[in-house]
Amino acid sequence: MYDLERYLNVRSATGATLGPEGQVAFRMDTTGTFQVWGIDEPGGWPEQRTFYEDSVSFASYSPERPELIFGKDEGGNERLQLFRLDSDGQITALTDHPESKHRWGGWSRDGERFAFASNRRDEEVFDVYLQGRDDDEAQLIHEGDGWLSVGGWSPDDDRLLVSEAHSNFDQDVYVLDIESGEMDHLTPHEGDVRYGSAQWAPDGDGIYLVTDDGADLRWLARLDLDGSLHEVRSDDEWNIDGVAIDVNTGRLVYSRNVDGYTELTVGELTDETTIDEFPTPDLPGGLAGGVSWGPDAEQFAITVTGRTVNTNVYIVETETGEATRWTHAATAGIPESTFVEPDLVHFESFDGREIPAYFSLPPADARDEGGVPVIVDIHGGPESQRRPSFSGLTQYFCSRGYAVFEPNVRGSTGYGTSYMRLDDVANRMDSVKDLRAGVDWLRGNPAVDPERLVAMGGSYGGFMVLSAMTEYPDLWAAGVDVVGIANFVTFLENTGSWRRSLREAEYGSLDEDREFLESISPINSADRIDAPLFVLHGENDPRVPVGEAEQIVEEVQAQGVPVELLVFEDEGHGISKRENRIEAYTRVVDFLDEHV
Repeated sequence: MYDLERYLNVRSATGATLGPEGQVAFRMDTTGTFQVWGIDEPGGWPEQRTFYEDSVSFASYSPERPELIFGKDEGGNERLQLFRLDSDGQITALTDHPESKHRWGGWSRDGERFAFASNRRDEEVFDVYLQGRDDDEAQLIHEGDGWLSVGGWSPDDDRLLVSEAHSNFDQDVYVLDIESGEMDHLTPHEGDVRYGSAQWAPDGDGIYLVTDDGADLRWLARLDLDGSLHEVRSDDEWNIDGVAIDVNTGRLVYSRNVDGYTELTVGELTDETTIDEFPTPDLPGGLAGGVSWGPDAEQFAITVTGRTVNTNVYIVETETGEATRWTHAATAGIPESTFVEPDLVHFESFDGREIPAYFSLPPADARDEGGVPVIVDIHGGPESQRRPSFSGLTQYFCSRGYAVFEPNVRGSTGYGTSYMRLDDVANRMDSVKDLRAGVDWLRGNPAVDPERLVAMGGSYGGFMVLSAMTEYPDLWAAGVDVVGIANFVTFLENTGSWRRSLREAEYGSLDEDREFLESISPINSADRIDAPLFVLHGENDPRVPVGEAEQIVEEVQAQGVPVELLVFEDEGHGISKRENRIEAYTRVVDFLDEHV
């Protein structure tokens, strides 16, 4: 048996970007936070290129020079700043607005400029900016009135693709003329429609994207600049998740989300809506994404992971599908053969609906004869999906004799728009009822000890933990709340102002739904919590402020229930630094060993 620190020291290599001469850069967490690394050949010795205490969130090579731009915040505050890393290792700060967020929008095709969205002018909204690679300051070219992001430059560098999010289930797409500043709205629509993964067409006369316009499942479409929408590919059972197109060649990769696993299609556009398919690459793990095209789209880099395969970068030959592993992020000496693969299961909820979940049982030699304890691990979002990516913490729990149960309750993405909308506003607590149904399923499994169930989750999943413990206090032996919402009213009042309108679209508004929000807030039923509770939070969290943790701890303490609070001064929405994760989850494991 390996200790927790070993499992949390399993490395990840991700987010590769290919340079104009085939250079490969990627992010890896060898030092405890994600930094930029470079590598010259498959399996070669990587070179570390940035050296910060905080994680680098992305890196993007210039299309013309051996230089890249990367982004980094401070202490998890999400106020991302942009930097240029030259081939000689010199780093130039490109933005000097530490009180503002910057959302990367891509290099121009000639590599002379880059675009981004930022809330410099008004903290609540995002504007569009251009900046020369050698300039000290950016030019404001469009004032927004909502949550804007830049999707890339047109083939002739005279226009930008701009998306606006009204909520997680309603977006719009625009084309911004750089010289005139005029913004052309391509997607006027009634009701809620999602338009995502937007990419310029090679001819510059249209956009490729995935949408649920007119359907429950998302499909791949071409959107002409006159607003007409044409089907390219659709699926009767599963969402098409996203698409990556090389604008110079028309080569593309798109992915289907098949019950949480990735199925890739690689090909080339032969006309506006026809794809000539290439062989499908044989990649391990079951999950892949983050495509970066190489010169002439002869190759692409992609990140690969799975529950028994730690995260690494592969490069695929586009025409043949031959995949080569380039990075070898270490497994801390833990044999991959010891990692546990989950079973995909389904259980029936209160209304007869089938709810999917991943269920991982510990190895037979680690199981208790009287049944194993189970950690019910609930994802955040809520418009998110638990997918079977690698998790050192999950593998550790399995090695210690815990089973792990990961439900994708109603409200999760990946199963169609109607499923995603089932928990909106007044239906919020139906997702908590799904948890109850999941526990009923677990209790019917002879391998499970029904008296030793733990609710654990982060962010919105933290709300689900607290809500499950207040709604169904008799079900749980303990709870672990990580950066969770305890009080929807104070959460919405104090979350980052740029996020509030998007969150109100999902949860309900302070003006119109305050009474309902109070009624479902766990803080107002905290006297019903009977099981011991552990609460983790980051002091700099801009999404769910630390006051949410402090409130619930104070209330539970007043009931005389065992409760522990651990706050990290240098973390934000989640515990990202490895040394902090080791401390945090060592405390969590000790807590669970004591109470479960």
